[in-house]
Amino acid sequence: MTDTVPQYLSGTHAAMSRDEAMAILDRLVEHLRNGTTDMAPEQMQIPISYYLDRDEWEREIQTVFHRIPLPVCTSAELANVGDYKALRVVGKEIILVRSKDGHMRAMLNVCRHRAMKLLPEGCGNTRHGFVCGYHSWSYDTTGRLTGVPGEDTFGDVPREDYGLVQLACEERAGIVYVCLTPGLEMDIDGWLGPVLPHLEALELDKCTHFVTKELAGPNWKVTLDGYLEGYHFSSLHANTVALTNHSNRMTNDRFGPHARNVFALKALDAMMEKPREEWDPAAAMGLVYWIFPGMAIAGGMRERTVISIMLPGDSWGESMTWQTTLLRTPPQTPEEFEEAAKTAEWFFAAFRDEDYAAQTDVQNGLATNPDGHMIIGRNEIAVQHAHESLRRLMAGEPVHD
Repeated sequence: MTDTVPQYLSGTHAAMSRDEAMAILDRLVEHLRNGTTDMAPEQMQIPISYYLDRDEWEREIQTVFHRIPLPVCTSAELANVGDYKALRVVGKEIILVRSKDGHMRAMLNVCRHRAMKLLPEGCGNTRHGFVCGYHSWSYDTTGRLTGVPGEDTFGDVPREDYGLVQLACEERAGIVYVCLTPGLEMDIDGWLGPVLPHLEALELDKCTHFVTKELAGPNWKVTLDGYLEGYHFSSLHANTVALTNHSNRMTNDRFGPHARNVFALKALDAMMEKPREEWDPAAAMGLVYWIFPGMAIAGGMRERTVISIMLPGDSWGESMTWQTTLLRTPPQTPEEFEEAAKTAEWFFAAFRDEDYAAQTDVQNGLATNPDGHMIIGRNEIAVQHAHESLRRLMAGEPVHD
């Protein structure tokens, strides 16, 4: 892991009004002056079984992950007609494709003849659609069955009944959301609720895709905990994140199950010595939006934005993260390309070598925890909120107050 901080702070974007940004900055200034951070009313204790119970994990998959709108990729990854992405999401093989009408579609990546996986995981572009490698049944980009070789001997196949199984799919603010249960509709605007205008202000739909990297991790709830607090910056990220970010100094605003966490950057120290009208919020705020259950949008006020989508894997002890770097301006020179590549690798390496390595150790230690519970501090307010949102969903309670 390198201790060189890339120039990812360069460039600014008006992700919010100056008045709103300054109000957040004022809160951060007070925290720096007082040695405080946004806090929950009290600590939270979570039984270790909450992390270890395989049956509970299965209920989470069926009750939450297979029913709510899940973020699965950025719109920029599939910007052109015919662009597609095949991926495995929480145990389901799916295809995302931008059809001729420009709309994003999602469907199960399973041939209707013999249930063979149609496409290997990855991205591409197609003019005509997809062909199964087993018996060459073919489908267009809407999922309609277009060809059955040897149908005179196979027998008639009604095209309208044997297309690829469709999944509800919507794009909002540059993010693609899918519901993994066929036939189940989703209200994406209702799900995002009051956070949607804030996401739209980021203008991710106007960004260019630079790179997406995959990172395997431990249990999704163990991994989630690390995304939502800055309490660990100075100890776990002493030579990376902590070089630019204050530890344990953040604001937290909630939007239903979603949240906005803003971390105090060390550039704020010198800024506080200047007249208030000269303050530059973009240079002093580490802006991160968290979209439940597993998406972090970091750097929305920057030239480069890093989006991490973290979801459960195929078993209790696994998660999968897709980390995507978006650029507001595509690199024009080899030097600009190299700088963007360094930024992407810096973020990815920090997650892989520090966060995910630590969380793997957490998972390995869970079963021998002597207390029988996990304690979530008052300063870990966003962690508490995420677990309370999960509890509400599992209980069938509303998550938007």
